[in-house]
Amino acid sequence: MGFRCWLLVITFVLSMGFRCELAGAHGRWQLLQSLEAADDGVCTAVVSPQGYECQEYEVKTQDGYILTMHRIPQGRGGGRAGKRQPVLLQHGVLMDGLTWLLNPPQQSLAFVLADNGFDVWITHGRGTRWSRRHESLDTSDPAYWAWSWDELASFDLPATVGFVVRQTGQKLHYVGNSDSSISILRGKLVDKIKSAALLTPVADLTYMTTPIGRAAASAFSGEMLGALGVAEFDPKGAVGTNFWSPSALCRGELLRPYGIIHRYVQIIPVKIFRNIRPNCCLNDSTVDMYLKYELQPTSVRTLVHFSQSQSVAFRRGVITKYDHGSSVANMAAYGQSSPPEYHMFNIPHHLPLLLSYGGGDMLSDVKDVQLLLNDLSNHDADKLVAQLVKEYAHLDFVMG
Repeated sequence: MGFRCWLLVITFVLSMGFRCELAGAHGRWQLLQSLEAADDGVCTAVVSPQGYECQEYEVKTQDGYILTMHRIPQGRGGGRAGKRQPVLLQHGVLMDGLTWLLNPPQQSLAFVLADNGFDVWITHGRGTRWSRRHESLDTSDPAYWAWSWDELASFDLPATVGFVVRQTGQKLHYVGNSDSSISILRGKLVDKIKSAALLTPVADLTYMTTPIGRAAASAFSGEMLGALGVAEFDPKGAVGTNFWSPSALCRGELLRPYGIIHRYVQIIPVKIFRNIRPNCCLNDSTVDMYLKYELQPTSVRTLVHFSQSQSVAFRRGVITKYDHGSSVANMAAYGQSSPPEYHMFNIPHHLPLLLSYGGGDMLSDVKDVQLLLNDLSNHDADKLVAQLVKEYAHLDFVMG
């Protein structure tokens, strides 16, 4: 399927603004209950009951992480014979691949794409519920969590993209959400992709308007790892459970009595739920389902990198790799005293790109997306489409 048809499917899905009906959401909730059983996974509990073929794969990264991928090779009823164009769906931070499957089939991008003739591949990033294994490390080992966005771009995406290309013999279309939307462009994978659809792309954060997101820039620091004494941030684990509650976060409240450690672990979950409030297309049942099945673990280092990205963007208008906290440590990691910058204008001009963003997004602000578009000003005009959905906020693009 060509780029024009692919673009048509994506823009149609995003512009329709589908809303879950209460009855449909309730039925979906009942279907997802089997995920609570230890032996049930995505194929058994979520995909196959809807009438879709589902396959599960394990992929090992160069640095030893064992990732789970799921594949929906065709739509319900099979469809036409012949090769189908592969498309890879990459979730954002504090989520996993289930994000693309939580709504009913006609409202979930993975199912919509499968029914429109695509071979759909879904990733689950390191540390999330189905990708918590390593060839030598356990999740209780702090070394397991010694990674940030840099490693996701340098190791996870090359492993998953390369696996799909080898399995299908074709280049793929890429769909990335939020912070992961730009990750594909930071690596050296553009020779393996036919196009990239970037949903709510997070690159520059200069004009981010969510107050809690700005507070994160000062709350997180390189010393946070030692201050917390943990390397994993699990919103539903012991740390997260003790220091925040979904009802308080949805009201945008900080639970202050827990002191300085609470101030650190609170920032990122609040950022997400502050963004839920203005989303145009999320009803209460959708939010409840999101809270129940999403909010996945990530590394504390990823949150520190998030803070660093904000701080650097505010000061200099650039995004860099992870700052290890000293010139000596950076020299050991990068061969220079400060972390290298990411340059979006290095993206090949001929790569077809879709940037889809919301007018109500408090994280990926319209003006920040414009900065990204400025970096892409030399991109081939017929290979770049910018789609503004005025009523959408951050979560509408995957959960609306």
